Amino acid sequence: MLENYSGPVVIEAGGVTLTYRNIASDIIHCRCSKDGQKQVTSPLGIELPEQGKLDYENTEVSCLLGNGRINGEVDIRTGKVRWTLTETGRLLFEETGRELEEIPVFHYTTSGESPDVQRVKTVDGERNFINNLVCRQVRTAYRGKLYFKWQEKERIHGLGQGEEGIYNYRGTTQYLYQHNMRSPIPFLVSDRGYGILFDCGSLMTFNDDSRESYVYFDTVDQLSYYIIQGNNLDEIISGVRRLTGQAPMLPKWSFGYIQSKEAYHTQEELLDVVNEYRKREIPIDGIVQDWNTWEDGKWGNKILDKTRYPDFSSAVKELHRKHVHVMVSVWPSMSSNGENYKEFLNNSLLLNDFSTYDAFSPEGRKMYWKQLEQELFSAGVDAWWCDSTEPFSGPDWKGSYKKEPWERYLLVGEEHKKYLDPGAANLYGAVHARGIYENQRKSCGDKRVLNLTRSGYAGSQAYGTVLWSGDICATWETFQKQIREGLNFCMSGHPYWTLDAGGFFVVKDNWKKRGCGCHNDPEPKWFWQGGYELGTEDAAYRELYVRWMQFSAFLPMFRSHGTDTPREIWNFGEPGTMFYDALEKCIRLRYRLLPYTYSLAGKVMLRDYTMFRSLLFDFPEDETACEMGSQFMYGDALLVCPVTEPMYYEPENCSLETKKQWNCYLPSGFCWYDFQTGEKYEGGQWVTVEASLDRIPVFVREGGIIPMEQGLQYTEEAVDTPFEFHIYEGKNGFFELYEDAGDGYEYESGAYNRIPVSWNDTDKELCVGESKFVFSQSISGRTCVVYTSSGRTKIFSYEGKEIKIKLEDVGSEGETC
Repeated sequence: MLENYSGPVVIEAGGVTLTYRNIASDIIHCRCSKDGQKQVTSPLGIELPEQGKLDYENTEVSCLLGNGRINGEVDIRTGKVRWTLTETGRLLFEETGRELEEIPVFHYTTSGESPDVQRVKTVDGERNFINNLVCRQVRTAYRGKLYFKWQEKERIHGLGQGEEGIYNYRGTTQYLYQHNMRSPIPFLVSDRGYGILFDCGSLMTFNDDSRESYVYFDTVDQLSYYIIQGNNLDEIISGVRRLTGQAPMLPKWSFGYIQSKEAYHTQEELLDVVNEYRKREIPIDGIVQDWNTWEDGKWGNKILDKTRYPDFSSAVKELHRKHVHVMVSVWPSMSSNGENYKEFLNNSLLLNDFSTYDAFSPEGRKMYWKQLEQELFSAGVDAWWCDSTEPFSGPDWKGSYKKEPWERYLLVGEEHKKYLDPGAANLYGAVHARGIYENQRKSCGDKRVLNLTRSGYAGSQAYGTVLWSGDICATWETFQKQIREGLNFCMSGHPYWTLDAGGFFVVKDNWKKRGCGCHNDPEPKWFWQGGYELGTEDAAYRELYVRWMQFSAFLPMFRSHGTDTPREIWNFGEPGTMFYDALEKCIRLRYRLLPYTYSLAGKVMLRDYTMFRSLLFDFPEDETACEMGSQFMYGDALLVCPVTEPMYYEPENCSLETKKQWNCYLPSGFCWYDFQTGEKYEGGQWVTVEASLDRIPVFVREGGIIPMEQGLQYTEEAVDTPFEFHIYEGKNGFFELYEDAGDGYEYESGAYNRIPVSWNDTDKELCVGESKFVFSQSISGRTCVVYTSSGRTKIFSYEGKEIKIKLEDVGSEGETC
């Protein structure tokens, strides 16, 4: 019988001190130290206090501990730990050993001498390399390993986003370091009902092969990790966010369509593009000003080139008048010619690459925000595109050949360790985002922070960030990999992920034309390997772009971006042509689904939800579904099956003769409706459906409730068309419609609606609950219409009070869902 024990449980085993604390009924904190119980600052900033007590018992050979939900049995001689569920005794996982080897920690400086700076213009921005750095030891720390024994056929996911497209990490090695196309998160999740969050800011490696299964930590003061148990993946992800920070609401406009490319060069270009979208009545909510807004030779300066942006404030006001928001690219690194650089230099707030500001310093973060405010935020800029937030790539992003994975890890990782403390080598992007979030909120409370950033870490979700996957190539293979990478990223605890729809690099080796200064390097680039030399003039690229946009319409952020070729819709044809019409249909679908999407975002904020969902979230008992990294759920109701192979064209306008069909797997336990045709299928089977260019296969789970709007040109438009509820019969259903002001932070004080919408399938009755507040787009006071999958239709008025709508007969006035 385990005895109740107050305070942490401390065990000496295998030459180390093991300390266990109860954080919550589903979370236990584990520490392994060679320094006894010495208090160490959490690299992830986790400060949750101990809650409740651990049960604890000693035997001759082991120590038993638990919190009523999770049990651990520690072998005193070896330090091995077996973790099980208290109620059933079911095995979760085993720790088979651990290592802590003391190492010196070095910092690099110029020892007071003037830096010998080599300024290099690369494809990934300008970089400084300091040739006269010297290292000195500043302390000691440990390199560590934590060994595991996974269960047979156990699946391991999470670990953030890489570039290889690995879905299940079993039998693989994954290097966790920050880089273009890599955003590691030190969290893994198992399909056996648990996750492990590693409280570590250094470089890491996950390894599972014949050399054993372990996680390697480059520089730590101790091994510190949190075991999170959950009955489903949503509960486990909720545990991660309780530890590292909840995700705030993003502005409503960020869930519309955002147009971007590399790059608009003048304020007139921004206005012209938006005017053309409005003229064509194609919905749009945001336009992005990419890099190079500064004067020539002042890389990273946040002061605009007035010859190209003579009155940026007026341009932003005009864009706002057209209900379009502005996102601007900003960089943490600067050339020495800029005014911003000199301000950081004079205040000793640069890192020792003499280019990047010190985001670990509160003063550095405050100064960076002051510079953002000077000409950008004061002009009305709505959001930030924080590019190159790693921000050290070393010599990896060059050359004709891609180096070995371990070699790239060392090259890039060691570059980070030159300019950052090795224990914080993965943390720069997170503290950079923290500074923008905290300082913008101090400066302005009525504009939500939105930060599209290339690098993040555990906890980044608390700072209004959306992570994008970096500079990817336009190939079908990359497209397929990106789906798997995005699903793993969202299984790592961060709810907001997106990508460059259509791929960033479209052609091969276009470095001479890009205008970034890297034309001085004649060598081809291994990463610049798009497959379409003709760009938008190639029907094969147009097909890929359409399919990528269709997928992106079901991501948390829907955006197009890339280099080499233009991205606006009119570059893909004109109305009445196949590619243009397919893109228009795709964008309009995104706006039709806005009430559904924004309600999912409300659920992210209120309930730690994940909207871009691996099938592991909802169908953990379906083996086929659990293996799939090519399909996903968008919320609880929509199953999305992207088309990831060409059907119409090969490169250089070569026609293909293939069937325009796609095989989709429908998870078991439910019937499914084709979202386009309404045709009903049994679950637990593969089906072949039409997949012409203007169709992405999407299915709705029976019992699904999908709220929709018609006619939106922008997300916050108040239209006079009826608000729609689409009901998919066969099971009872529930949906919570979320409403708020769309911007600002009044929702934190409770100024929002959570309107319960339920469907009684037996009685064919829809119930819409009460709402408390009225916003510009509230359904209160509006005409609503219900459509069911069997053709029943009912129009009603909603006045904010609970109303029940009986749908007895098949109507003639409605459309089929």
